[in-house]
Amino acid sequence: MPFDKTVVVPLDPDAAFDLVTRPERLRRWQTVAARVDLQAGGEYRWTVVPGHSAAGTFREVVPGKRVVYTWGWEGDDELPPGTSTVTVTLTPTTGGTEVRLVHDGLDDEQAARHAEGWNHYLDRLVLAAQNSDAGPDDWAAAPDPLDELSSAEASLAVVQRVLRGFTAEDMSKQTACTEFTVSQLADHLAGSITSLGGAAGAEFDDDPTKPVETRIADLAQPALEAWRGRGLDGTVTLGPNPFPATLAVGILSIEFLVHAWDFAAATGGDAAVPEPLAEYVLTLAHKIISPEGRKAVGFDDPVPAPHTSDAVTRLIAYTGRHPVPAA
Repeated sequence: MPFDKTVVVPLDPDAAFDLVTRPERLRRWQTVAARVDLQAGGEYRWTVVPGHSAAGTFREVVPGKRVVYTWGWEGDDELPPGTSTVTVTLTPTTGGTEVRLVHDGLDDEQAARHAEGWNHYLDRLVLAAQNSDAGPDDWAAAPDPLDELSSAEASLAVVQRVLRGFTAEDMSKQTACTEFTVSQLADHLAGSITSLGGAAGAEFDDDPTKPVETRIADLAQPALEAWRGRGLDGTVTLGPNPFPATLAVGILSIEFLVHAWDFAAATGGDAAVPEPLAEYVLTLAHKIISPEGRKAVGFDDPVPAPHTSDAVTRLIAYTGRHPVPAA
């Protein structure tokens, strides 16, 4: 039973095509992270929400007109990658472009589940076309259950959203980390991602000239994909001694979420961290940030925070920052 729905977006067909195929545009309405080889026979992998990644192969790519790709979910025995087909057809119309999405190869139960998902994301597609960005995705905010990997993916969504609108002028602003401007903190975060991702076997091609959100997203995607492939068992090489895999991935959540707050505070923005995610990352921080290691990773002594404060405030205070609202 196929899912079949058409929406109209206020964009020309080429811009609409970019919105449904390009990683930097997909992140604005459908995915947390995306890897795309946009050619017939090319593969893709989209982390749609933390803990759930779709993957498949492009069968047909006609820019501005049509894209066809196989679809399935990693770790799903009933609908693994490549076992169904999505066809997106773009047709010029008054005021924009008709986007028709047909998802074939689903049984009735799968069709019902995917209808709920596609209706949600096609509504967000229209919002992204209207406003350049659909805004935070409630489905990606606080995955259940939370573990080190889903927490890292959800935390990545937060920092990417903060960085998305940054301008060249923002890059020279001072952050709460006194040794770092926004630009220098982005370099630090890029280094953390490549070090922690490299421990799981990820390979990187860092380009500091990219827009900062694109740079961080393009590094984080292979890092988290490598960790998903490796899993959380055992230890990895990180520094001179073996390091528990769970702690290595936990550091990614802390890096993403704390520095999301740093970036937002530096530019007068709002990190908008869901409370369950912040609570979980605060728990990770208490496990990982030891008194002796605090200075080594650039954290000052904890700042007192009332126990009635929200989890983000307590997390930021625990890392030695003064968690006052951004001006």
